[in-house]
Amino acid sequence: MADPKSTAQIRLTQVKDFLTFNKTALTIPFDPDCTKFPTRKELPQIPGAPPGAAWVWGEKDYVGRINLLTPSRVKAAAAEIRTGEIVTTNLPLDTPTVPAFCREPFKHEIKTLAENLAYDDIYHLNTQSGTQWDGFRHFSHLATGTFYNNTHGSDILGAEANDKCSIHHWAEHGVAGRGVLLDYRSYAHRKGIQYDPYDYYPISFEELYHCGKDQGIDIHPQAQGGDIKVGDILFIRSGFLEAYNSKPADERARMALRPHEFGINDGQRWAGVAQEERVIDWLHDSYFAAVAGDAPSFEAWPSHEEYYLHEYLLALWGCPIGEMLDLEKLAQKCRERNRWFFFFTSAPANVHGGVSSHVNGTAVF
Repeated sequence: MADPKSTAQIRLTQVKDFLTFNKTALTIPFDPDCTKFPTRKELPQIPGAPPGAAWVWGEKDYVGRINLLTPSRVKAAAAEIRTGEIVTTNLPLDTPTVPAFCREPFKHEIKTLAENLAYDDIYHLNTQSGTQWDGFRHFSHLATGTFYNNTHGSDILGAEANDKCSIHHWAEHGVAGRGVLLDYRSYAHRKGIQYDPYDYYPISFEELYHCGKDQGIDIHPQAQGGDIKVGDILFIRSGFLEAYNSKPADERARMALRPHEFGINDGQRWAGVAQEERVIDWLHDSYFAAVAGDAPSFEAWPSHEEYYLHEYLLALWGCPIGEMLDLEKLAQKCRERNRWFFFFTSAPANVHGGVSSHVNGTAVF
């Protein structure tokens, strides 16, 4: 029997929606075209899922918050195309020349088909070695060993491997929408905030809020009176590439090869977004379709908490994480135009069973 109180609350929400021209997500699976979604604190507990999971798009959903990139939102995002200027966000495939986190470097081989007449080439790469999307197979909810939407290691590798959370699902859906850049590195320079992108430095919500304010943006979600719309794609420039380009090759290699282990004593150390409750609430409640940065880990590394933002974003919410994007030219164009919103498109790799992908990203102004 339905809970009378719950039924009454649903009916009241429906009446409010009618009066305000909204559409609130009330029952799972959520309709991606809804205009209002629950906050993190309002999430229902999903049977069989870890606490805090937002597996809300259906039992066989493997694109997560990419669902928010609906035709109506993509069409609205296209209004950001005004001058037609194109800015790519991809580093060369061989950059960094020595990847962090013990990953294999990119190798390129030319294959002769007919000398002086025809050639092929062969790429050998770890998709996590440079500009990358972390797919939902990349990082689990560590306490339960569960990947997004009840996917497990046995679904990824072994006799029972299948296509659950494979990167090809993203490729088949497509990625295009409104991007927003928070240029924290430039803000820090102007405000005299000193930090090394090659060392642990947590960028708090408060700092990101003031960075946005400095750019003329209220980074709160639109539902809370801010400028962030459901389905926006977030970019945060923390200065990794600026620091990378300023260092000699031997120092870059030495820093990339620092020993890697899970935990606070990890030798891999990078500036990034802070692990804090306000950040978690903001990332969830904004309903970004994806988040990305120029740092090797997006979040500050190593985490000084008992959790990683990767767990929340990838495993619990199904929100893609982009890392090591080239945001230098993008930041320059945003400053030139005094525009921090733009149209963004990405073409993930169409690989059945794939874990992650090169971003193949383009911003259009």
